[in-house]
Amino acid sequence: MRRKIPSTAALVSFEAAARHQSFTKAATELSLTQGAVCRQIAALEAFLNVELFRRSRRGVTLTEAGLSYSRQVSAQLDAVERDTLSVMGQQGAAAIELAVVPTFGTRWLLPRLKEFQQLHPQVTVNLTNRTRPFLFADTPFDAAIYFGDGEWPGARAYRLMAEHSQPVCSPALLAGRAPSDPSRLAELPLLQQTTRPYAWRHWFASAGLQVARDLTGPRYELFSMLAQAAIHQMGVALIPPFLIEQELLRGELVIAHEHVFSDSRAYHLMIPERKVESASLKAFRDWLVSTARNYSTKD
Repeated sequence: MRRKIPSTAALVSFEAAARHQSFTKAATELSLTQGAVCRQIAALEAFLNVELFRRSRRGVTLTEAGLSYSRQVSAQLDAVERDTLSVMGQQGAAAIELAVVPTFGTRWLLPRLKEFQQLHPQVTVNLTNRTRPFLFADTPFDAAIYFGDGEWPGARAYRLMAEHSQPVCSPALLAGRAPSDPSRLAELPLLQQTTRPYAWRHWFASAGLQVARDLTGPRYELFSMLAQAAIHQMGVALIPPFLIEQELLRGELVIAHEHVFSDSRAYHLMIPERKVESASLKAFRDWLVSTARNYSTKD
């Protein structure tokens, strides 16, 4: 069945005219005559049977329908352009679209990714931040790295490494002396993480303590945000030290207490069942699992 889709030329003309709120400026951008742009948009309105612009002597303005449609068309044209550039850039090479939790991707994966590129120069790995699980069928992702229990519908999990969290803060917040009693940390502002809402409760419980205000304090979504808040003396944060090695080396952050909470969950590489036999994903999986295992052994 033939798709009910207007011509690409009409959509491109409409998107440019909507963005500029001018047929003349759209024509200049597209190297067309104003008359050609007008004809494309008129044909689009006839195809849709909807008025997209109001015409007057002072120019054109979008109708409500035109404004709504322009946003959708712009997003879809952007996506087509990205996909086109991606195919043009591959030149026969394979590409992996990887969703990754941000701080892990920036602080641990990226510094090591050059090694994979050297081993497999024909495979390009593109990274996109995603903090929460999603359905692979609804996205362009080929795989994902996430922190959790390894359960993901329709996907196979490959365990990478556990997370061992410790309280960290600015040295100025401790006035030169870390508390020996973990309960003393509860007297300081506790920085919370959105994706691990019970982190402090678990840390205190693993130290044999119950603290009334363990769920209070400002919440941040990313470890990198927690680290910055801690550096600026806003409170104490629970962060795995391997994600803040630079801050610890520079002395911007210090370990506020030696007690470690080891989460039963872990970082996993998730690959949809339908893609587990992909040669490029197999190569990336084998390299990533081996690299994570070697790092955990050294740690």
